[in-house]
Amino acid sequence: MGRRLVLWDIDGTLVRAGQVAADIFARAVEHAVGRHPGEHGVSMGGKTDPQIALEILAGMGIDAGQGDGHLPLVIGRLEAELAGAVDLMRERGRVLPGVPQLLAALHADGDVIQSVLTGNTAANAATKMAAFGLDTWLDLEIGAYGSDSRDRLKLVPVAVRRAAELRGWSVAPPHVWVVGDTPHDLACARAAGARCLLVGTGFTPIDGLRGLGAEAVLDDLSDVKAVVDLLRS
Repeated sequence: MGRRLVLWDIDGTLVRAGQVAADIFARAVEHAVGRHPGEHGVSMGGKTDPQIALEILAGMGIDAGQGDGHLPLVIGRLEAELAGAVDLMRERGRVLPGVPQLLAALHADGDVIQSVLTGNTAANAATKMAAFGLDTWLDLEIGAYGSDSRDRLKLVPVAVRRAAELRGWSVAPPHVWVVGDTPHDLACARAAGARCLLVGTGFTPIDGLRGLGAEAVLDDLSDVKAVVDLLRS
C-alpha cells in the first residue's frame, strides 16, 4: 500500500462547534475596530480565519488595506477568546459520527500519518481539537493552517513539507488524502494533486458535493471500516 498522509478539515468534518466561533469572530472584530459587525452574512465554511476576518471587515466598509492593518489584532483576539470558550464549545458543539473511532484506527496504522488542513489558525485548531479530545490521534505539528496562508489552495504543500522535514515522511501527492465538507476542500486537494473525500456533515448539503469529482462522497464518517479502507487505498 505504501505510506499515506491524511489531512482532516476540522469544522463540519470532525466537529461542529455550534455558533460559538461565529460569535467570537464578531467580538474579535468589534475589539479591533470599535464597532460590532452585526449580521454580516459572511459564510465561514471552507475559508481561512484571515479570509473570513477580511470579508467581515469589507462588509463593514473597511477596505483591504485598512483590513490588513486590523488583521493581527482581530486574529489575536479571536485566538484568545476561543481559548477561553472551551467549556462553551463542549456544551454547544459535538464530535461528528465515527470520528473518534476512525482517528484511533488510523493512528494505529503504521503506514498512515494524520493531521489537519484547516482554515483555522494553528492556535485555534489546537484549541478545538483539545476541547473535543481529538488531539491524541493527530500530529498537529505537521498540519497546515489559515495562519500559514490565507489562501487555502496553498495549504496541502505546507503539510507535505512539514511531514517530510519533521517526521521524515515523504509522500507523493496521489498518496495524500484531504477530507472535508465543502468544495473548497476539493479545490485545495486538486491544486496539489491530492485525493479528496467529501462528507455531508458540514456546511454544504450532500447534494451539493456529489458530482464535483471527489474520489468519494459520503453522508458521514460512521462506517469506520469503509473509510479506513478508502483512506488506506
